[in-house]
This record gives sequence, C-alpha cells and structure tokens, in this order.
Amino acid sequence: MEQFEFEGKTTEEAIEKACKELNKSREEMDIEIIEPGSAGIFGIVGTKKAKIRVTIETEEETTEEDELAFAKKTLEDILSLIPMEAKVTAANEDGKVILNIEGDKSGLLIGRKGKNLDALQFIVNKIVNRSLSKKVQVVVDAENYRQRRRDALIQMALKMGDKAKRIKKPVMTNPLTPRERRIIHLALKDDAELDTKSRGEGLLKKVLIIPKKS
Repeated sequence: MEQFEFEGKTTEEAIEKACKELNKSREEMDIEIIEPGSAGIFGIVGTKKAKIRVTIETEEETTEEDELAFAKKTLEDILSLIPMEAKVTAANEDGKVILNIEGDKSGLLIGRKGKNLDALQFIVNKIVNRSLSKKVQVVVDAENYRQRRRDALIQMALKMGDKAKRIKKPVMTNPLTPRERRIIHLALKDDAELDTKSRGEGLLKKVLIIPKKS
C-alpha cells in the first residue's frame, strides 16, 4: 500500500487534488480526513487548510487479490457440482495461493492418501494458469490434511532412520509421490549418520534410507 497527504482550502478541494495527482477516482482511494479545515474569523484570521491522507493499493497487491479471488471461485465452482456442503478459504503464503476446504468431515474430497485432493489441485491449477497472465501455484487442502500428512511422514522418516541406524541396514518406505519423497529427504538431510535415495520407476517411487558406515 502507498499513502499520500493532500491539503486544500476545503476537504473537497483536497480530494480533488488527490484524484488529479494520483489519476484515481474517489472509489479507488481510501480517504482519511486528518484536518477538516476552518475558515477562521471572517475568513481571514485563524484559517486552517483541510488535510487528508489517501491510501491506495499498489498494482502488485491488486494483482494478488485478483489471483486469490479467481482461484477461490474456480474451486468453489467445481465443488458446487458435488452434493456436499463445503466452505473455501483463500490466502497468499510464500508466493502461493492456498485454498482450504472446510467441511469435508467424511474425507470424500481428500480421498485415499490425498488422491482426490491432488486431482482437484491439478484441475484448479490448469484452469487458473490458463486464465491469468502470470504463473500461479495453487495448493488445495481440506481440513488441514496436507499438514497432518506432512507431520505423519516426518515422524515415519525419523522412526525409520532410527531403525536403519539400529540394525545397521538400509530400510525402504512404501511407494510415495514426489512431494512425499521430498518431505522424507528433507526430514533426514541433516542426520550425519544417514543417506537417502529414491528407488523405482515412474511417478511413485520408494525412498531408501541408508546408514553410513562408521
């Protein structure tokens, strides 16, 4: 956001100055009256100019809001085809559009291991990035499933890492998606006693957790 201050004989004159200098309509500005102004005695003694503070959104902020609104509506339109009550909240985090579905108590939208959620996310990303002028990464979540899944994967990685060190033999996870494998690798990357490698072909691969020789 950007802020500017303007003065005039009256509040109206100050607003007109703001509109002219910023090339904005009144509706595009957030106007705060700092000093309403005073004509003083006989319009001569004690005269005070009116003073206003104008706040406007920058182009980047407006663009982010448009991206957020469009992505949210896209997901809402898709969910409207499903006979269930669900509310979508939207936020910008670390340059990503985060959409969270609230009300999926049955887990219908999440699906087994988040497969339905991933499919929804894929469709929303396709629609949003075909329609907007810039590349946007949209993350679709439901009932905070992705964070819960991330926490579970980290705990699994730590336990399997401890087992590999205890038995002094490599251990291997079940097949995981690229995102899930990355969580495993990152969870163990600072452990000086372990190495991790992906094994397998195709999208789903396993992670091999290897104890280093002492």
